Amino acid sequence: MLNNFLADIIVFVHLLFILFVTLGGLLVLKWKWVVYLHIPAAIWGALIEFMGWICPLTPFENHMRRLGGESGYSGDFVEQYIIPLVYPSGLTREIQIMLGIAVIVINMAVYFVVIRWWIKKDQ
Repeated sequence: MLNNFLADIIVFVHLLFILFVTLGGLLVLKWKWVVYLHIPAAIWGALIEFMGWICPLTPFENHMRRLGGESGYSGDFVEQYIIPLVYPSGLTREIQIMLGIAVIVINMAVYFVVIRWWIKKDQ
């Protein structure tokens, strides 16, 4: 029971991390120091997609599920939880690359807004 609960917590943390990778740059508008956490996280998130790697949280979650008597799953977090929400079929290499590009494009747009806001604020 505890292991299943911990696996659910890992899924929640994983989702929060994905949201941070995607939109965390907006937090820089409030706290400038977040940029030092967000930029490496965004790079990591894009690399995971471009390289086809599996995030370390995924095997950890699967391990906790198996310890709790559930079965783990194959693939990664995005394939298991996010892709079914957005796409009807499984994760392909092309989709992973598109997700990596999306991370970069979204963050470029966010930092464009952040930098313009900083410039305006300093004038």
